[in-house]
Amino acid sequence: MKQKLFYTILIASFLLSGTAHYSGLNTTLQFVFCCIAVIFAAGFMGKATESVAHYAGERMGGFLNATFGNAAELIIAIFLVRDGLHDMVKASITGSIIGNMLLVLGLSVFLGGLKYKVQNFNVMLASHNASLMLLAVVALIVPAIFAKSFTFKEMDMLSTIVAVILIIAYGLWLLFSMVTHKKELSDVSARDPEDHAHTLNWSKGKSIFYLVLATVMVAFISEWLVGTLEHFTETFGLSELFVGAFLIAIIGNAAEHSAAVFLAMKNKIGAAVEIAIGSSLQVALFVAPVLVIVSHFMGDPMNIVFTLYELAAIAIAAVLARSISQDGATNWYEGFLLLVVYVILGIAFFLV
Repeated sequence: MKQKLFYTILIASFLLSGTAHYSGLNTTLQFVFCCIAVIFAAGFMGKATESVAHYAGERMGGFLNATFGNAAELIIAIFLVRDGLHDMVKASITGSIIGNMLLVLGLSVFLGGLKYKVQNFNVMLASHNASLMLLAVVALIVPAIFAKSFTFKEMDMLSTIVAVILIIAYGLWLLFSMVTHKKELSDVSARDPEDHAHTLNWSKGKSIFYLVLATVMVAFISEWLVGTLEHFTETFGLSELFVGAFLIAIIGNAAEHSAAVFLAMKNKIGAAVEIAIGSSLQVALFVAPVLVIVSHFMGDPMNIVFTLYELAAIAIAAVLARSISQDGATNWYEGFLLLVVYVILGIAFFLV
């Protein structure tokens, strides 16, 4: 029954958002319909990815999950780049990183902690993820420090070089975590055959077809959504920084957010921590650099220089996530503190 309801809402929201877009309906309603549609389409993509990963095997499955984990957000960002909304793209990258490390991790730890007094996880994996996130922050800070000393051409060159280096670093992290040190970084407590039982309901061919279909749906909805953003921000007097960092980031990752929270409430905090911190790492080392490179092919190069506000927020989130994960155990109060910081940042971004 739950699955039927999910697919009913998925199809209905997709048709409504498409109808609203092509009929020229009120822009605010278009935005609302697109937000609902992209959340369910991203959830559908997550289910399809899990099913394909089940048939692909553990190593390839891990790669697929990593690749499609932020697919919805990446697609939305590509359309933002196409429309020249570079500031909003960077804000959405910032929002995704802090959202995963503060909101997702905070909710997971808080709600999981209310049910279980103390939850434990693989400290080595979480520590590696958090430490790499700090290194990624450093890589993002360097271009901002030297930005005023470079010409536009030099800044473009530095951004491209940094982007390539970060993608290589992410590729090597996948090799490290899924091949050379897979055993040391595995979290046995996070594995449960029942979690993937539903994937057996789809054949291999059907799983691939659904993954392609979900990607196409997300692409269409993302284009419709981006088309409403400029009017929406003007109507409600919101800044691109706030819309990108909080609204777009939360919408693009809603399905992944809920998955982490539900896992934590099943006492699988290791998987939740990996989703939260690992997803932030993926955004910083893969999504952001890919967008810089893609922008060149669209004829409007985007640099990798973030504002002081964005860098400060990312650095704060990375330091807190590193602090929370260093002992391999969590409790509800740690989750509450992460949520408090996220709310404070949200208010600050709203008032900027």
